[in-house]
Amino acid sequence: MRSAGFRRIRRTDRTAAAAIVTVLALTLAACGTSSSSSDDDGDSGGGSSDPSAPLDPKAKVTLSIDCMPPAAKAAELKEWNEDVKEFNKTYPNVKINGKSTPGQCLEPPRFTAMLKAKSQPDVYYTYFTDLQQVLDNDGAEDISAYVNDKSVPALKDIDPNVLDVLKQDGKLYGLPTSNYTMGLLINRKLFEQAGLDPNSPPTTWEDVRTASDKLAEIGGGVSGFGEYSAGNNGGWHFTASIYGLGGEVVDSTGKKAAFNTDLGKQVLENLRTMRWDDDSMGKTQLLKWGDLQKQIATDKLGMFLAAPDDITYMVQQLGAKYENFGMGPIPGAKATLFGGNNYMIKKGSSPDKIKAAVAWQNFKFLTPGKGQFEWDRSKADKLPVGLPQPNFWLGDSKAKDDALRGEHATMPVENFKPFMDNPVKGKAEPPKAQEIYKILDVAMSGVLTNKDADVDKLLSTAEKQVNQVLATQ
Repeated sequence: MRSAGFRRIRRTDRTAAAAIVTVLALTLAACGTSSSSSDDDGDSGGGSSDPSAPLDPKAKVTLSIDCMPPAAKAAELKEWNEDVKEFNKTYPNVKINGKSTPGQCLEPPRFTAMLKAKSQPDVYYTYFTDLQQVLDNDGAEDISAYVNDKSVPALKDIDPNVLDVLKQDGKLYGLPTSNYTMGLLINRKLFEQAGLDPNSPPTTWEDVRTASDKLAEIGGGVSGFGEYSAGNNGGWHFTASIYGLGGEVVDSTGKKAAFNTDLGKQVLENLRTMRWDDDSMGKTQLLKWGDLQKQIATDKLGMFLAAPDDITYMVQQLGAKYENFGMGPIPGAKATLFGGNNYMIKKGSSPDKIKAAVAWQNFKFLTPGKGQFEWDRSKADKLPVGLPQPNFWLGDSKAKDDALRGEHATMPVENFKPFMDNPVKGKAEPPKAQEIYKILDVAMSGVLTNKDADVDKLLSTAEKQVNQVLATQ
């Protein structure tokens, strides 16, 4: 499951790290520690070169794979090693050579340096937003011919919106491991104190405003609604909010800003009203990722836009309780921002290596009841069970996974019922996302720190700057 730490790093603009890319590229070979005794990359072959044919169990293949859980994550590492052992019962000649990278798995400068140096493992971890950078560096195999209902039996049940993020010009370059969609995260305890129904979170911005006002009336430093406006996080949430209202950040051509509209103004005016007219958002602003989590975990904030795994972060890192949180769909519910993670296969890999990589991903990440979806094992290992993510299943696979997830839940899954029962179509982040988010931070911080901010001017200035960014594609 994708960690909250991964998402914090994703908000960092990879291009800002260009100055250290060259140095990192020279040291990448020393970054990993292996789960096996050798990094031997020699494959004996022996399998069919037909990409649609299954992997021959006799074919000898070594797969280097990054983002193996580090020793500090003992339960996750235990499960990884168990899965390797189980996988090898079917494919005894495939050696999984796991790499555990120091620090965070996907640090932006390290990732960019790895691509430029062509030093990525055979199977490497990326975010949904990384496809263009990978292709610009000729870094991934087209696996379209290798992925079918035989190599990935549950393929038909993977949300096509998720798979589409991993495609370009009809070609598939990765398989998902996790995904998330944004919703409205609430503090149930504060909702009850304010006389609000925690089982019915607000679904419109008008309702959000009303609830925020009531929550702020609790006093004692409690804010009703919180929002980011720094570290590119403000622009990220502006995007989620305008998606919820049915708007866009960039037009269909990907070459022109599309947020300087009545809907864009509505996003900023909603915040301006709650911040200054209602005084329900608190006086401390210029917040970034981590700040709102601390506030809501300590019962000082009633609600904010978030992904479900924020809850795991707050429980594991901040000492909060699962039962104190609930979720509903993003206000407006016309669409919502979504993201996630996947693995890609290094360009130049042999057919057997690609088949082995697909087989491993199918077993570990894409089979309900197995690998990361073996929820009874996760419960026994005291890992969280019950969050509504990964949530890329449809059809029979969804029914099976929902049943197992609910049966072995370690948290009150009914708290997420409004979120799960009212699914909102996910939309991908805009091109040049981090550069756009940085620009939109200024608009968000403008209305949250200046009572007399000119919304029209903020959006007009941001529009011009975003158009300049898009013109450089």
